[in-house]
Amino acid sequence: MAPDNHAHDPGQSPGNGSDHHDRFVFPKWTNRLREAVALAALGGVVYLVVLVAGVFAPKNSAIGYAPEQPVAYSHSLHAGELGIDCRYCHVTVETSARANVPPTATCMNCHKTIRTTSPKLALVRQSAETGQPIHWVRVHDLPDFVYFNHAGHVQSGVGCVSCHGRVDRMEVVEQVAPLTMSWCLGCHRNPDPNLRPREFVTAMEWAPEGDAAVLGAKLRAERKIAPSTDCATCHR
Repeated sequence: MAPDNHAHDPGQSPGNGSDHHDRFVFPKWTNRLREAVALAALGGVVYLVVLVAGVFAPKNSAIGYAPEQPVAYSHSLHAGELGIDCRYCHVTVETSARANVPPTATCMNCHKTIRTTSPKLALVRQSAETGQPIHWVRVHDLPDFVYFNHAGHVQSGVGCVSCHGRVDRMEVVEQVAPLTMSWCLGCHRNPDPNLRPREFVTAMEWAPEGDAAVLGAKLRAERKIAPSTDCATCHR
């Protein structure tokens, strides 16, 4: 009697040879999920590294930013060599939250009689004649979501040099401090080294006779200075 070719092997389940897909709980395409998750995780790490490096890079914190101005105004000449006080041009630093950019009239106080034909001052003379303001490029420009009060800092005795550096030595003004939140908080938590007598706030070359922190601590106590570190102080 011929063997039954259709007989089932005792060790083989019915249909096991023709429908082996029954062994998979999930579709085959789900095997690629592991690769996708691994790739996404790697991409996330790379993104975070680039983000952190980008945010804290000096070029993105604007350190060294020195834009070309419409008129080549030399602070090293005016504030340094000639000794013109910061407040002569920036008249609102003691009374307003914002430090003003001086109007053309301030320039003409001197230049209507000094170097009246200098080609470097052609735009200044044109502005004075037409009444059209000169579009100076702001160097120290905080984001719109940050509130900073110039008057409060100046009246507390924080010197201009603490934030702006030795402007009296700059042919072209540049940003020397990061002006980041952590940088500001560092001063708010320990303001003593940056405090000085109010009469020397704009004096670029001023230095205390002794330890700046000791003098600052004394001034802070006398003036009852208590810088806030609350978020609402700068983010309003």
